[in-house]
Amino acid sequence: MAHEEPAFETLGFEVADGIAQLTLNRPDAANAFTPELCRDLLGAAIACDERNDIRAVLLTGAGSIFSAGGDLKFFASAGDNLGAALKAMTADLHGAIARIAHMDAPVVCAVNGMAAGAGVSLAIACDFTIAAESARFTLAYTAAGLSPDGSSTWFLPRIVGLRRARELMLTNRMLTAGDAHALDLVDLVVPDEALAGEALSRAAAFATGPTRAYGAAKRLLQDSMTSGLETQMDRESRMIADLSKGADAKEGIAAFVGKRKPVFTGE
Repeated sequence: MAHEEPAFETLGFEVADGIAQLTLNRPDAANAFTPELCRDLLGAAIACDERNDIRAVLLTGAGSIFSAGGDLKFFASAGDNLGAALKAMTADLHGAIARIAHMDAPVVCAVNGMAAGAGVSLAIACDFTIAAESARFTLAYTAAGLSPDGSSTWFLPRIVGLRRARELMLTNRMLTAGDAHALDLVDLVVPDEALAGEALSRAAAFATGPTRAYGAAKRLLQDSMTSGLETQMDRESRMIADLSKGADAKEGIAAFVGKRKPVFTGE
């Protein structure tokens, strides 16, 4: 069944070969987040979550900067209405990140250039994050007298620990791509000219994989931080038993026994 691709004002959205490519598309404004971009990102994330033909997502930024975070020029123009605007923006941004976290399709993030504030939050919320060697990372929120959003207070302590997360959020220390890799904020650092190709290659590998199993693994890991041992093992038991009834599990088992490469369909 053919799908009509949604059109977004501030976000590129293209689907080919099982991969949805999402591009933050405000390059003249450092891909900074506005209400429009947050709404577009939510709409795109919902589309990716709903469509069976999308088995991997590739997220990046147009131009030379991934994202400078919240658009402070917009914040200044909002005046006394900024609080209401931020509640609306974060509702959409957080809805998008929740879809990214819970959808079956793995989400690959390619960080080109600077990532600041919500740009960092979005990058570390993705499932596999690749940074160009020239990429830089800074939380930046408190530098503007604001507190973190975009899920960073949930993901960052789980990745780097509470003390390091606090240090990064209070000092806004600038991290190189190598620093970010050493702290496990990104999975891979590549030369700038190799970023697009490497990110697409990773997304393509995910797009031919066992999509439902990827989603199950993502959700089990998220639950593990707040579950007791027996509760988590019960979830594991139910999840693997449920997946075993699907076509991909049957294919994966048959391929292993038959000593051949499996052909997964995402079912």
